[in-house]
Amino acid sequence: MSGFVMTVLGPADPAGLGAVDAHEHLFLCSPALPGDDFGDVDSMVAEVETVRAAGIDTIVDLTPVGLGRSVPGLAEVSRRTGVHVVAATGYHRDAHYPAGHWVYREPASVLEEVLVADLTGGVDARDWQGPTPAPTEHRAGIVKLGASYQRASAAERTRLGAGAAAARRTGAPVAVHCEIGTLGPELLDLLAAGGVPAHRVLLAHLDRNPDPGLHAELASRGAYLLYDTVGRIKYRPDSVLLDLVERMVVAGHGDRVLLGTDVGRRSQLRAIGGGPGMAVLGETFVPRLRAQVGHDAVDAILRANAWSALTWAVV
Repeated sequence: MSGFVMTVLGPADPAGLGAVDAHEHLFLCSPALPGDDFGDVDSMVAEVETVRAAGIDTIVDLTPVGLGRSVPGLAEVSRRTGVHVVAATGYHRDAHYPAGHWVYREPASVLEEVLVADLTGGVDARDWQGPTPAPTEHRAGIVKLGASYQRASAAERTRLGAGAAAARRTGAPVAVHCEIGTLGPELLDLLAAGGVPAHRVLLAHLDRNPDPGLHAELASRGAYLLYDTVGRIKYRPDSVLLDLVERMVVAGHGDRVLLGTDVGRRSQLRAIGGGPGMAVLGETFVPRLRAQVGHDAVDAILRANAWSALTWAVV
């Protein structure tokens, strides 16, 4: 198969995805975020219903292996809300795995096979926490990887290599956590060495380092610029992100921009009494962006760019 996007309910025509929020978390539990885990299906249905009401038709859930993934839960949320959900496999940066976790001790070959199984067979219902795999009918649609601030540890490099190999074998796209927007060029180099070209890579959190010159260089290499902290005012006002998107559009790189809100804490979910919630992208940011760069540019970012970024390559 080629020319498709893999959702938790099966392969989909890219053009049928509608408007895409390219980075969220619907189920998450990490030792790096104590007390901020979430995983209740009914609450996530309520949250995703607000997202759909705000004009978003597809959510990309970038929760990787071992961090509370529930692909059966994602499938139920998708069925109950009518919103397409793309699930991830992959491995995060070291901070999300405690000492002694199996991701540190297994060889790259095993790490790779775990991801290939999620991508081609069905994601493990136990999120690979043992004792034996329990494959579901729901396949992952993207590989999520991660590196630390300004560096990639030896263990992270091993996992990045395993993720690149899995993506190369299957044709799945790759998203990479760039801590505080750093290490973009180095991560593209590392993935390219593993057989994944830049145009198959989504660089997450670049808006936390709103450097237009750097972003133009990354876009020129073909990478997607995933601006995914919409509404996260503690990082910078949304006006800075609006201006950054405009600069990319004016510079001719609008076709490489993607958007999301990356809600990754219980305290950020409206359905559980927090904020800003996932719907802030469609409710407030998109209207402001349309006023600044025009309807056509925004439609391309939410639709055509995302459809292309998420489509599996021919292998």
